[in-house]
Amino acid sequence: MRKVLVCGAALAATCLSAVAAVPTAGATPPPTPKRTAPTVFPSEETGTTPPSDGPETPGGETSSPPPSRRVPVTRSGAGVTDGVVSAKAVMVTPRPPRFVTYAYGKSSRQRIDAYWRQSEPRAKPRPAVLVLHGGYWLGGDKRGWKYFARRLTDQGYVVLAANYRLASQSPWPAQRDDALSALTFLKKHAATWNADPRRVVVVGSSSGGMLATQLGTYGTGAERVRGVIALSPPNNPYLAFQDGLKPSALLTQRKLRRAVVDLVRCTPGADAGGGCWKRLDDANSATHVSPGDAPMLLMHASGDFVPVTQSTGLASALRAAGVPVAVKVVPGELHASELLNDEHTYPLILKWLRAHSR
Repeated sequence: MRKVLVCGAALAATCLSAVAAVPTAGATPPPTPKRTAPTVFPSEETGTTPPSDGPETPGGETSSPPPSRRVPVTRSGAGVTDGVVSAKAVMVTPRPPRFVTYAYGKSSRQRIDAYWRQSEPRAKPRPAVLVLHGGYWLGGDKRGWKYFARRLTDQGYVVLAANYRLASQSPWPAQRDDALSALTFLKKHAATWNADPRRVVVVGSSSGGMLATQLGTYGTGAERVRGVIALSPPNNPYLAFQDGLKPSALLTQRKLRRAVVDLVRCTPGADAGGGCWKRLDDANSATHVSPGDAPMLLMHASGDFVPVTQSTGLASALRAAGVPVAVKVVPGELHASELLNDEHTYPLILKWLRAHSR
């Protein structure tokens, strides 16, 4: 069914990776979860605690933990921050949860990290959160969200954070396909972490926020996830391309414009072919809106280089379809995970999660 096209203007945390290869997900909801155990990513050692939280070296590697602590070996993406701006706030976290990295596909980027706390026998399955990192669709890593993941596990959630193929490797819609596959993997193996496959909320930031809104609108989003939380999402890539062309555009906005070209593998304009416009249309989350979509919380900062107009267009389309949506703006020039520097952001996210993962 063709959806309404609405053009909008354009956590210091961690995550992990995963193993069992699953078929690329499509527009239909994932299959019924099976109680089969996923295969741990063979090139990484597993343990009961995540990597060291010690100081990071200039090269991005964490310093070695005490000898008595067993640590999973995860060499790629250490110290990588989400989006394009690193959060400055230091987040105090509780005792580390269990942590394992898996593969949900054959590509080296198709990895997912699971964070969870041991449940008592016959304990009720816990709600789950899938986290998608940012980075202009050209970089970023799931491990940038580990502290956020740990905080949520302390609140009773199972958290899985996924990487996905970058635009430099594969053009759109490979990134959405991977997000769908990661979600399918979570649901298929939910029993491994005592997660409830029927209660999943997606959290994404920056480019990962755009992927999160795609999961909530592509096909029948509400059948796939309970809700979407997106921080600084460029929901309309063509609008981001236009903003980057303005004489007043910031360097970050110009970089985002170039990233859009890399994402769809074409330059929008009078000479662009029909395939180019079709990919741009498909990458605009508002074009997929329908009455069966997932509720959303969309957040930006007042000085965000991905402006709130990137979400107001999507929000208008969702409201017209009868889908609950809230758009929040916090003060400052924050972006993506930096929104967590605002004291009201994390409590709002937690409150919204609880309301939509019952």
